Amino acid sequence: MTQAPLLVIAAGGTGGHMFPAQSLAEVMLARGWRVKLSTDARGARYTGAFPQAVEIEVMPSATFARGGIAAKAMVLPRIMGGVFKAMSNFMRDKPAVVVGFGGYPAIPAVAAATLMKLPRMIHEQNGILGRVNQVFAKRVDKVACGTWPTTLPEGVEGVYTGNPVRGAILEKYAAPYIVPGDYPMEILIMGGSQGARILSDVVPEAIARLPERMLANLRISQQARAEDLDRVVAFYQTQGIQADVQTFIHDVPKRMSESQLVITRSGASSVADVSVIGRPAIFIPFAAATADHQTANARGLVEANAAIMIPESKLTPESLSEQIENVLSHPDGALMMAQAALSVAKPQAAEELAALVEDLAFKTK
Repeated sequence: MTQAPLLVIAAGGTGGHMFPAQSLAEVMLARGWRVKLSTDARGARYTGAFPQAVEIEVMPSATFARGGIAAKAMVLPRIMGGVFKAMSNFMRDKPAVVVGFGGYPAIPAVAAATLMKLPRMIHEQNGILGRVNQVFAKRVDKVACGTWPTTLPEGVEGVYTGNPVRGAILEKYAAPYIVPGDYPMEILIMGGSQGARILSDVVPEAIARLPERMLANLRISQQARAEDLDRVVAFYQTQGIQADVQTFIHDVPKRMSESQLVITRSGASSVADVSVIGRPAIFIPFAAATADHQTANARGLVEANAAIMIPESKLTPESLSEQIENVLSHPDGALMMAQAALSVAKPQAAEELAALVEDLAFKTK
């Protein structure tokens, strides 16, 4: 009996890398492939949501971005150790394709595939290549892009697949949108996996500035850092505003589908979630993001008139409150924003990425 083809997925340990990697794994398993995930010890702690059929391979890796002189001196030896371990694994169980999703834990498997001339590709979630994907962009067979347009090195052509979203988000694809009105309304505020201090500083005060008739109908779901939680809760209570503030919102798909407005950072996964569910959004890009990639991520929805972008440098309670009121007081405009978000959504992103994988495997036989 012929063994099913093997896909090796290489990804770092953040949600931005892991969510699309998980989505591809689910689709490839459904297509009858075997799937292994190559990551480092840190990344392995974030694999709980992956299907049980995915074999986790922990590889040594490292980054120059952390640690002191001694740690930096060990970066290259650790990476080389990971590359040799990956090559040894590939010789025992040869992958049909290797796909890297970025992050330094992806280096060993993608480098090994490059050295062994195995079919390989990378997927970049953001509108600007991350450091690891920059290294490999000219050394792989395909570059899949989650955001369009993506800034690529000269001579490199990207394939726009979109960013695969989790199954729970896909289940809420094009969920009916209830326009703002004189009845209970929801605002969802997210600030990345750990929340964002600037959102805790500005958003509650911005909401408190809204007209009383509007505030009476509002319910807030906000993510906040643990050290900010008590003061954010206390502020909302003092203002008499209904708010559920948590350090981690576990039911984002449900809350987003029930919201009239989403206020969030513009990480690639958040942008994809907003577009697939189809909700008006106010994006506040993380100013310190590498090469300002969060601004690039939000651009597509902003240009489609599906979202409003406020740079951190212009974010004040007054400016944010004005934009929130503008969305919630114009139901027809809010509906158009929701529809525009759906118009640029890529709910089939994981399937398109899977088709690229199979095309790459088939073409090289």
